[in-house]
Amino acid sequence: MNLALLFFLLMKASFTSFSGLGSLPILHADLVEHYHVLTDAQLNTAVTAGRGGPGPIGIYIVCVGYQVAGLPGAVEGFIACVSPAFLIVVLLKRLGHIADRPAVRGAIQSVVIAAAGMLAAVALGLARSGAHDAFTLIVAIAAFAALSLTKIESAWVMLAAALLGLARALLTGV
Repeated sequence: MNLALLFFLLMKASFTSFSGLGSLPILHADLVEHYHVLTDAQLNTAVTAGRGGPGPIGIYIVCVGYQVAGLPGAVEGFIACVSPAFLIVVLLKRLGHIADRPAVRGAIQSVVIAAAGMLAAVALGLARSGAHDAFTLIVAIAAFAALSLTKIESAWVMLAAALLGLARALLTGV
């Protein structure tokens, strides 16, 4: 893929999302469905790699860029990931006084709700493509239940899932 186009797509995804994974539906539509430069499995891997370490949720965009174009793509992903943060500082300085207006608050809330719906739709599709066997599905359901029904920290759930996956790989060679 052309690096200029990749940069534009990563910037578009980053600037049009209102939360860390809010850019996922946009990236899925562009890179998986439209340009076919990533598969669902590769996008899953990029999100997992980006979320596996410390840092902001949206840093997975760097991994997506790397999956598509190696180190130059990762650099583009990083720039796309941090650019909105720098822009928002300037916008808040200039337009922060209108943030309390009901129309502005309503618009922002509507965009966040729409992004959550898009994220849920893409996450469901990615979960289907990533759950290739009963073991993966069971681990995913157990992790979801643990996070939803208990107060266990997400880091412990991720560690447990990783250890289960490692044990399975060592035992079965998968």
